[in-house]
Amino acid sequence: MKVRSSVFASFILMLEVLGVALFLRGFFPVPVKSSLSSKNKLSDLPPEPLTGGSSNTSGAPKPLFKRVVVMLVDALREDFVFGPNGPMFLPYTRHVIERGSSLSFVAKARPPTVTMPRIKEADGSLPYLLVLCGDHGMSETGSHGGSSEPEINTPLVLISPIFKRKAEMEKPGVVEQVDLTPTLALGLGLPISQNSVGHVIPGVLEESSLREQLRFLHLNGHQLSCLLKDSTPEYQKEAGFEQFRVAEKAHGSWMKLYLEGNTSEVLTNMGKKVLKQYLEALAAMSSALSKQLGKYDMYSMIAGMVFVFQLLLVLLLAMPEALSGSASVDLPVLSSLLSLPFYLLCLFLASVHVLVCTSAESSCYFCSLSWGLVFAAVAFSSAMFCILISLARRRLPDGSQFHGKSPQSSSGGEWMLSELDVLLLAGTVGHTLSLAASSFVEEEHQTWYFLLNTLCLTVFQDVCRKYFREQRDEEEQIVLSKKSQTFSHSGSEMCSEKWLALATPPFTLLCCRLLRSLNQTGVQWAHLPDVGHWLNSSEHKVILSLLSAFCLVLIYLLVQRRCSWVSKVALAFGLVGVYSYRAAVGNVLFPWQHSSRTTSKGTVEARFVYVFVLGILFSGTKDLLRSQIITTDSKLKSRGLWEIYSGLVLLVSLLFRAHNLPVLCCCLLIQTLMAQFIWKKLHYDAAQTTIMHYWFGQAFFYFQGNSNNIATVDISVGFVGLESYVEAPAVFLTALSTYAGPLLWACHLVCYLSSERDRSPVAVGHGCYCLALLRSVPAAAYIVLVTVLRYHLFIWSVFSPKLLYESMHLLLTAGVCLFFITMEQTQPKSDFQ
Repeated sequence: MKVRSSVFASFILMLEVLGVALFLRGFFPVPVKSSLSSKNKLSDLPPEPLTGGSSNTSGAPKPLFKRVVVMLVDALREDFVFGPNGPMFLPYTRHVIERGSSLSFVAKARPPTVTMPRIKEADGSLPYLLVLCGDHGMSETGSHGGSSEPEINTPLVLISPIFKRKAEMEKPGVVEQVDLTPTLALGLGLPISQNSVGHVIPGVLEESSLREQLRFLHLNGHQLSCLLKDSTPEYQKEAGFEQFRVAEKAHGSWMKLYLEGNTSEVLTNMGKKVLKQYLEALAAMSSALSKQLGKYDMYSMIAGMVFVFQLLLVLLLAMPEALSGSASVDLPVLSSLLSLPFYLLCLFLASVHVLVCTSAESSCYFCSLSWGLVFAAVAFSSAMFCILISLARRRLPDGSQFHGKSPQSSSGGEWMLSELDVLLLAGTVGHTLSLAASSFVEEEHQTWYFLLNTLCLTVFQDVCRKYFREQRDEEEQIVLSKKSQTFSHSGSEMCSEKWLALATPPFTLLCCRLLRSLNQTGVQWAHLPDVGHWLNSSEHKVILSLLSAFCLVLIYLLVQRRCSWVSKVALAFGLVGVYSYRAAVGNVLFPWQHSSRTTSKGTVEARFVYVFVLGILFSGTKDLLRSQIITTDSKLKSRGLWEIYSGLVLLVSLLFRAHNLPVLCCCLLIQTLMAQFIWKKLHYDAAQTTIMHYWFGQAFFYFQGNSNNIATVDISVGFVGLESYVEAPAVFLTALSTYAGPLLWACHLVCYLSSERDRSPVAVGHGCYCLALLRSVPAAAYIVLVTVLRYHLFIWSVFSPKLLYESMHLLLTAGVCLFFITMEQTQPKSDFQ
């Protein structure tokens, strides 16, 4: 079955989105939460157990402490307090512990051991309690985040006059950090947080009566059992749950004897036995719940990973055909579906699924899907594997696809690796591999800035080679020509064209250097002041106003050239509306406006711009449909494309903050110069042009001030033109503003490849395939990376946000590739043959 390159690439990308979504569902498991109301009340507490009657006691026992002070020390290792050097490191604390009136424990932090809000404080009544603890420890080299003993062991010292015995300094008891939450809650006479997974520290309750101790443990057990019910489908099979039921029943029998006035030693021994049963049940339930908090759904992750890598390998093996002169891929779908290995694979994968989902510890998302969806996934994965094998066998026998007969470029010639190709491929692959280090993720913008500077220097070398090495041939042609006046005129044009082409790469470098200073991003230097901060200060509002007005005028001049006169007028009014919106919200000033004027939400002005955005998009879509359905006018198609692009630019200019309008201006200016004097004149093919567009898009993502930190997402754009929060438009506007750089460059690629008359008709298909490949490789590599580093120090603070950024970028690229399909010239035969 033959498929056009653009259709093939878009189909692969959409399936990769599903695979990544399955991986994300396993990587970010559903948190352990109770189905009860968000706040617990004392009136909601269960009564004391009583066999053969009803208890009148439904509240918590009287509080143990009047007030609690928690002193949390960052990276406080347990041997700093309890070790032989404790008297030297913390002499006063060690003196207080040795004097008595304290309880000492080694609290274990669960990896990754980073600073997290693990402990919640709790308003009560009676003696004071001072809590000294650490959030995590540190290794011998001073780092933290891993799972070594020095990193997870932290001191926990409870100091209060209620404690009478001296602490044993040699071997303090071992508890979990999460045990402090229920201990403090019960000690202050408050209900335990419904989502707490810890159990009360027994030593704190030793000075209470036996009845109060049993009551404390019963309340803790009831809370944990309710949480276990809501988070575990087969909670009744948990050993801790059954132990709690047995202990609760024994507690009821003890209460009956106690209320009857029995004071024999048998009652005391029976109470101690119930106490022990409660403690065992609490430890078992807390352990079961804690495992779910840090537990990855590995089956769903592996299934999603295998699915994505199958698609990536198919995409790679189809490269020679996808970049050939016909721009079509022959997929052996029918032969794969009718082969014996396909049915054997289906049987094998279905058997694996049954074995995993019927295991005792199965709690994965993939197992919770209906059998119809699972069978479809199994059949599709088996088919992709068979297609993969068929494509590999087609390539391997003689190797002609890779060496003897290289695939044709989009211009119709032979596809050969130039210096630029080596740079583009090495830079893309090198950047993908560098993401294995957390620092490269945090400071990824530096990598793209370096690659962009290198690209500009390489392009400058190509320009020099073209205009200075070919100058002698051009002079000979002019001498041989008899039409001196004509060639004199063309020679002057070529001279100006030469100098403009030579000036484009240095000018691009200058623009990129200025944009780097506009927004500090990353982690290490994000706190430093930048030009954006300077422009947004109140004393520089006039300068920001003049800069914004200049940028909007320049945007109009750069964008309106290829639009119809109706769109030109709409674009002009729309950009005026953009300035009016920024003035309404107080970012810029009108000449007649005083700075003390009360600002508004700018809702009316923003909606005014939306009207013109929709008008321009409607005009461009109308021209596209006419060119595709009614007539085959290439000029009409080109105009429709550029009108849609201008509508997107107008919308982005509305969403961008005033100080970021220079980013948009430089983006449009570089696109114009590169298209006019570099890509066209130097005859770069579709693959090279696509990679360059991708690099520029990645760099402009960071020029906006974005980073791989979720905190840099500007969520305020989700309210532009809205009176209140509306989910669908807010998500769309936020995503568009965040990924404006990559989207503008990707859309410009579609317009450029579709409107260039000198290009091969398969250039759009080649561009679509290359763009899909450029996004598939880092996405596939990154899901392997986060799987391997799932216990890394910065898995939640660095790698997980980057994974979300990559996933969203993959989804948006799939949408762009669908637009590629509609813009590709209609083939004489159908897409599927």
